[in-house]
Amino acid sequence: MKFLIDNIWLFGIALVSGGALLWPSLRRRGNQVSTLQATQLINQGRAVIVDVRDPNEFGAGHLRDAKNIPLGELSKRIGELDKFKSKSIILVCQNGARSPKAASQFKKAGFGEVACLDGGVAAWQAQGLPLTK
Repeated sequence: MKFLIDNIWLFGIALVSGGALLWPSLRRRGNQVSTLQATQLINQGRAVIVDVRDPNEFGAGHLRDAKNIPLGELSKRIGELDKFKSKSIILVCQNGARSPKAASQFKKAGFGEVACLDGGVAAWQAQGLPLTK
């Protein structure tokens, strides 16, 4: 017990640094799918890919059959996807930072299954998966 009392600051620092390491994984919001899960959903025909990157980024390379609706235009153009409400929507951005914002807009619009590609196009490329231009 004396050791614990004498080193309370050391334990406090250890807890704070451990919390800082866990923060990014705790901060993730919404449903995420891995590249493997996304590939399976795409191959089964159960998913629609929506790329929320800018047209220039989209033109440089995107997932096959992805629909490009930039995040800034999503609130005006989300109605274009109403016919896909029965399918899973997989949102894609460059590295997974923008797609959670889009996910909240899709959920507000009444889409049931909405998920973000964990790591975005960067993770897709890192796995050696193909992009279409």
